[in-house]
Amino acid sequence: MKSANERLERRVQELLHALKEAQRAGKRQASPFSRHKPKAHPAKPGQKAGDRYGCRSRRPIPPTIDQTLEGELPGCCPHCGGELEETNIEKQYQTEIPQPKVERSEFRIHVGRCRHCGRRVQGRHPRQTSDAVGSAASQWGARAVALATELNKGLGLSHGKTAAVLETAFGLQVSRGGLAQAFRRVARKGEPTYHELVRQIRGSPSVTPDETGWKVGGRLCWMWAFSSDKLTEYTIQPGRGYVQASSIRGADFDGFMVPDG
Repeated sequence: MKSANERLERRVQELLHALKEAQRAGKRQASPFSRHKPKAHPAKPGQKAGDRYGCRSRRPIPPTIDQTLEGELPGCCPHCGGELEETNIEKQYQTEIPQPKVERSEFRIHVGRCRHCGRRVQGRHPRQTSDAVGSAASQWGARAVALATELNKGLGLSHGKTAAVLETAFGLQVSRGGLAQAFRRVARKGEPTYHELVRQIRGSPSVTPDETGWKVGGRLCWMWAFSSDKLTEYTIQPGRGYVQASSIRGADFDGFMVPDG
C-alpha cells in the first residue's frame, strides 16, 4: 500500500511539473530561450520538396531595357593564366534605382504694370509651384512636395523622419516647419477634390460608415470612414454621434446605411 501511494505521489508531482512548464510556455515570447539541449539530428527546416511543392516562379524579366552593358571576358584564365576563347553569351537583368539628384531651377519672372489700372502683373512658368518672390523666393518643386506628402500622410512617417529621408536620399534639406507649411498648402489645393468626394458619398445608394479613436494634439477625437462601392472618404471629428455622421453623410440621406456590427 505504501509503495502504491509513493508511485501516485511521484506521478502527481510529475504532472504538476508538466503543468507549470506548459503555463510558463504560454507566457513566454514567440521565440523562447531554449532550456534543453539541441537535438542530435534535427529535421531540416523549410518547405519540403516533392510533387506538391507548388508553382515555381522567379523574378520576371523587365519588359523594357534602358541600357545594355557588356560583361567582357578577362584577358586570361583567372585560374591558370591560359588563353580564353568565347563560347556563348548569357543574359542577366538588373532593375536599379537611378542615382538620386536634386534639380535646382531659377525662374526669371517678368514683372510689369498695367498702363490702364496701374496694377502690378508678373508672369508665371508652368513648372512654378508658387508666385512668392523676395524672402520667400526659394520653393520646392511639385515632385518634392508630392514625395514628402506621400511619406508623411501615405506611409505615416513623422515630420522628422520625412525630412531625414529627403536629406539621406536626395540631399534635400528641409525643416519640420517647412514640411508642415507645405502640407498645409497641399491640403488647401486638395480641398475642392475633398468636397467633391463628400458630394459623391451623399449621392451613393449605399454607404458603410465606421469610426475609430484618433488623437489630435493629445486629445481623443474620432476618425470616420464612409465607404461606397466606388470611393472611401475620411474625416476627423470631435465625436462619434449623429451630428458628426450627418456632417458628411447629410441629414437628408435616403440610401442604405450598412452598420459595421
